Amino acid sequence: MLLQAPLPSEYTERTERELCERIRAARQRLGSRLVILGHHYQQDEVIQFADFTGDSLRLSQLAAQQTQAEYIVFCGVHFMAESADILTSDQQQVILPDLSAGCSMADMAHIDQVEAVWSELEKSVGGRVRPITYVNSSAAVKAFVGRHDGACCTSSNARTVLQWALDGARPDDASAGRGDGPKVLFLPDQHLGRNTAYALGWPLDRMVVYDPNQPCGGVAPERLAEAQFILWKGHCSVHQLFKVSDCEAIRSLPEPYRIIVHPECTWEVCQRADFVGSTEYIIKTVREAPAGTCWAVGTEVHLVNRLANTCRDKRVRSLARMQCLCSTMYRIDLPHLCWALENLAAGRVVNRVCVDPETRHWARVALDRMLALR
Repeated sequence: MLLQAPLPSEYTERTERELCERIRAARQRLGSRLVILGHHYQQDEVIQFADFTGDSLRLSQLAAQQTQAEYIVFCGVHFMAESADILTSDQQQVILPDLSAGCSMADMAHIDQVEAVWSELEKSVGGRVRPITYVNSSAAVKAFVGRHDGACCTSSNARTVLQWALDGARPDDASAGRGDGPKVLFLPDQHLGRNTAYALGWPLDRMVVYDPNQPCGGVAPERLAEAQFILWKGHCSVHQLFKVSDCEAIRSLPEPYRIIVHPECTWEVCQRADFVGSTEYIIKTVREAPAGTCWAVGTEVHLVNRLANTCRDKRVRSLARMQCLCSTMYRIDLPHLCWALENLAAGRVVNRVCVDPETRHWARVALDRMLALR
């Protein structure tokens, strides 16, 4: 995690109303030179100033289309700002209002660990492994995947990317039963990898969890040889909070709640849900559902609350009995946004996120391979 210097008191001691007024004034001074992006999990106080809202990849693609914008302020976390820098032009500068807004999942796959694990896998299973990384990973990991004939994926297209990575192999193939054919190293989220592979028909015994902090990943050689999917031991700290007991509690209510969860949740939770899909899928499904329906949503609480407030013809609540909050996303707040915008308006670029050219090139290769798949 990068460190953010404490803000001056002129930002931390201002009221919400004062900060909002100053943010509006800075936006007006910057005009079309500025685009503000707000991730779905951002708090409402910040989202109100976003020109675009969405998931991380979609926001980065939208930023690249705003060719008139010199400054792209990304209200999200660090890997998202990196993706925006990779996909935008050299004339555009990406700013993260608080550099300490990281992602615990992305941090679970450090590039040094990935390179060490890859070296071990080459020795143990040869050149049959194709790396696939979730977009929730650092630019360095994306670049590694790009250099090694792999691709990125999102929660929306993970199924398509895994089918491509397996090069046509199917669970009912005789060779698959022996662990022959292509293997997939899926990182950094074991749950998205497991849930996607299972939805494609692959049994759980063809998947192993590789712990980079254990010798040989903590996996017996024979299990590694049999596996089709090598799942990195990583997870989302938010979606890990949803439990089977939460599903059981919802099912015990008198109202006929439908459970919809993100595929970063555990396999056990996803198996007990009625619907499983990406953030965009969750939003679309709930918004388009018939009036009067009841929904228990297994994802970050700010998005759940926003759905509840905008879909008042339905009953929407969190699946969990606790506040499942993305604490690092929460670091982007009104004081930091105001500070970043006022510095830009004064001609000072702060907190720029800039990916070096070689990393940027190979990470773009991994992203473009994904985007080319249909």
